[in-house]
Amino acid sequence: MKPFHSKEIYGNWETLLLATDSQGDIDYSRLRDEIDILISSKPNGIYSNGTAGEFYTQTEDEFLKISEMLASRCEKAGIPFQIGVSHPSPQLSLQRLKTIKHLKPCAVQVILPDWFPPTLEESIVFLKNMAEEAGEISLVLYNPPHAKRQLKPEEWAILKKHVPSLMGVKVSDFGANMEWYSQMRDNRKGLSVFIPGHHLATGIKAGAHGAYSNMACLNPFAAQRWYNQIKNDMESALELERRIGKFMQTCILPLITEHHYSNQACDRFMALVGGWADTGPTLRWPYRSIPEEMAETVRKEAQHIIPEFFEKQT
Repeated sequence: MKPFHSKEIYGNWETLLLATDSQGDIDYSRLRDEIDILISSKPNGIYSNGTAGEFYTQTEDEFLKISEMLASRCEKAGIPFQIGVSHPSPQLSLQRLKTIKHLKPCAVQVILPDWFPPTLEESIVFLKNMAEEAGEISLVLYNPPHAKRQLKPEEWAILKKHVPSLMGVKVSDFGANMEWYSQMRDNRKGLSVFIPGHHLATGIKAGAHGAYSNMACLNPFAAQRWYNQIKNDMESALELERRIGKFMQTCILPLITEHHYSNQACDRFMALVGGWADTGPTLRWPYRSIPEEMAETVRKEAQHIIPEFFEKQT
């Protein structure tokens, strides 16, 4: 599969959650099974080593083994894949890129250096070095709400001007704020903009390209069906999005705001609630995991609000 260095990236991309045993050690057998399930959902693509993949906990040997597993199985199935080479250390992020570029992913995801917030000039220098090493492989910049430097849409355009192989940005849409979407449209030239998965219909209607979907953590089959619905029946897709918003507000957001669980804990918990893969409930040290016994209560509530995400997997 050739890298799509100058082509638009779009659609529903599904994350590879880290699969672990009860001690938080990586379970590669579970991980392999998870990849096969994701492939069978026929997504626009699969990516590894985002927040839900707990990239910041991996040794370099673990990182390579996960990347090779994803690449080999996606190549065989003809599914586009991206590899996250992110690390809080820019030196280690560059080393991860050197380690996996022979796998020829469609793109690599990167974060900006994350111990001290880089200036815009420093961000350009970082991305230029990553792009030079990546060669024909495109870059996607992951700039989550908790990043030390929060980029504005006009800054994306500056980065794109200096780093032509920057083909996508994965960002918060600030609560589906229409003013933000207007700024996005003014600054997206040459960039695919990816917004949070639970805002996918609103985002695409407003001009975004897709999501590296948190909703795929709940059910990758349903997430892909929803994306297809968005392309064919926007009105119905927006109605489903309103109920997805209720699910997030009722079932997931309190875990973050009241109980102070991490985003990655919520991603793993959503997979438990959805029951589509056995990734295990235990995050790697030192982050807290949401107790597995809470899943049944949330599942019943979710089935009532968004039954589409609990239909037979096809």
